[in-house]
Amino acid sequence: MFTRLSAPIVALITHFPVLTVAAEGQVEKAEHAASGGAPHLPNIFSLLHTMGLMSDHLFEMSEYWVNVIYGLFTSLILVLIAQYVYRHRKIIPGPFQNGVEIVVEGLYNLFYGVMGEEARRYTPFLGTLFLYILINNFWGLVPAGHSPSTSLEITASLAIIVFIYSQYTGITRLGFFKWLDHLAGEPRSKLMWGLMPLLLIIHIVGEFAKPFSLAVRLFGNITGEDVLIAVFVSLGVAILSIVHSPVGLPIQVPFIFLGLLLSTIQALVFAMLSSVYLLLMLPHEEHEH
Repeated sequence: MFTRLSAPIVALITHFPVLTVAAEGQVEKAEHAASGGAPHLPNIFSLLHTMGLMSDHLFEMSEYWVNVIYGLFTSLILVLIAQYVYRHRKIIPGPFQNGVEIVVEGLYNLFYGVMGEEARRYTPFLGTLFLYILINNFWGLVPAGHSPSTSLEITASLAIIVFIYSQYTGITRLGFFKWLDHLAGEPRSKLMWGLMPLLLIIHIVGEFAKPFSLAVRLFGNITGEDVLIAVFVSLGVAILSIVHSPVGLPIQVPFIFLGLLLSTIQALVFAMLSSVYLLLMLPHEEHEH
């Protein structure tokens, strides 16, 4: 019974940047994952299953929906924070409200540098996008967590939302025919009209390439980050388990701090590129600043 319970507990502790108890079963699991797929640290569902607190059927379902579950939990966190601050807002803000306002103001200033006055209209969308991706990225660095950004379906869904919203912005702000004119390269000369079919194809391909690059970039970087940390956690446990040491070597610590930086940068890149895509869909005379 002790062996059955100790393995998941050790696996949970090994995610912390401290000396940890070695777990032979978790090392074997990581090595098997390395040979047949990307290794990863156990999430809350795999821990509960190993402890015997979750049935095999329920565990299989949770593993299938794990990205959606953690993504919904991220949404719930953001909604609860927004609702709490809105319902308890004061003229003289408290520490929590003040902190949220600092974050919102910082995001507005960030997008203002790209979009100018248009940032006031699009900061709610872009700011929510940034915070959602940032928290999703951080889940992979949390004990018993799992980053939804390691799923191409999740990152592609976010990219598709940006694509649809940017096209909707172009149609509503430019008008349908001016939007088509924009896709055609805005031909104004005989040469441009002659090249219009080619330019139209290039622009359409370019519009579809934008969400593809957003999705793949976020997916690839966060997956690589989580795999790297999982490998070094397993390596640290394996190194000292050779001499039957009760502790593991925390060689993953530098990579956890690197993961925090990389997760923030990737969320920022996704949001900033999204702001540029929206900016390109706005009437030229409106977004010059």
